Amino acid sequence: MANKPLKKLLLAPGPTPVSPLALQAMSLPIIHHRSADFKPVLQSVRDGLKWLFQTKNEVIVLTSTGTGGMVSAVNNFFNSGDKVIVIDGGKFGERWTEICQSYGLNADVIKVEWGYTIKIEEVEKRLKADPNIKGVLVQATETSTGVNHDVEKLAKLIKNYENTLFIVDAVSSLVAHDLKTDEWGVDIMVSGSQKGLALPPGLAFIAVSEKAWKKAETSKLPHFYFNLKAELKNIKENQTNFTSPVSLLIGLNEAIKQLKEEGLENVFKRHERLANATRAGIVAMGLKLYAKEMPSNSVTAICAPDGIDGQEIYKILRDKYGITTAGGQGKAKGKIFRIAHLGYADTFDIISGLAAIEMTLKGLGHPITLGKGIAAAEEILMK
Repeated sequence: MANKPLKKLLLAPGPTPVSPLALQAMSLPIIHHRSADFKPVLQSVRDGLKWLFQTKNEVIVLTSTGTGGMVSAVNNFFNSGDKVIVIDGGKFGERWTEICQSYGLNADVIKVEWGYTIKIEEVEKRLKADPNIKGVLVQATETSTGVNHDVEKLAKLIKNYENTLFIVDAVSSLVAHDLKTDEWGVDIMVSGSQKGLALPPGLAFIAVSEKAWKKAETSKLPHFYFNLKAELKNIKENQTNFTSPVSLLIGLNEAIKQLKEEGLENVFKRHERLANATRAGIVAMGLKLYAKEMPSNSVTAICAPDGIDGQEIYKILRDKYGITTAGGQGKAKGKIFRIAHLGYADTFDIISGLAAIEMTLKGLGHPITLGKGIAAAEEILMK
């Protein structure tokens, strides 16, 4: 292929680039997961995850993708026939519904128009109408649309319903956004390794409140592998129920160490700065953001110009310029493309990504002034 790129840049909303120090840590000779050498690693991981999730409770580590964490958030705390509210504003909201239905839960789905955020009043109306609702499930960031839902306000509402668990998919949001698990009253918070933590896929994390653990005592749904009570017992002894993903956990320990050195508030500010610069650059190009409300600091979804296929933009960015972003999903496929500013990301990742978007659109015949988007982003990135 002519002009095949020599270097590649990963700007997809997962997996995200892995930091060199984490890669180096994971390349060390492997140790046995039941040995004395491994226990201090898991103890450090436990402490670090509590810090990151802003919780005093244990954060369970599962060998799976984030979807495995979502499954465990359903099959450990409910029973077949239980009624739950699912907030569905995109492809991953649909996933919550599919998981609930696969375990026989009665999902009362609130459909949110793609590109918009949930109206708290709609959730409140349904909770008031039915005292038997056992849970409310939502994404912090809906990755398919680049929209945030207001976790803090939802938590404040659901706190008033003692028999209702509040469950948050924070797979794309953790690290990029300030999520105060305990202070806000989130009962179950799920995340994964391959997003803000800048690690390879393979780990899921799930923070569980005391309220949720009590509900787990009455759950009769099958959960042989994703058995959170068994994992809780083991993690308190610095072990996992089954074979530990040793190298990934060593990498996780290093990743958390780097985040601590940066400082949690600075981590949030970095993601906000990169997101603001990206959005400013996109708007300066004359493009439209797909998120009409509460855009995420994790990923920006961009409307493809009229007459141009969003998937074609994604493919040219990848094949010609060596930059992997993401296309649209579900009903947004072909209509949008997405660029992440998440995890091991910094100033010149944004500059490179925006430059490649400008060049791609120019090459497709779209009227665009090269450098205009970059200039707008630079004004923010310089601050």
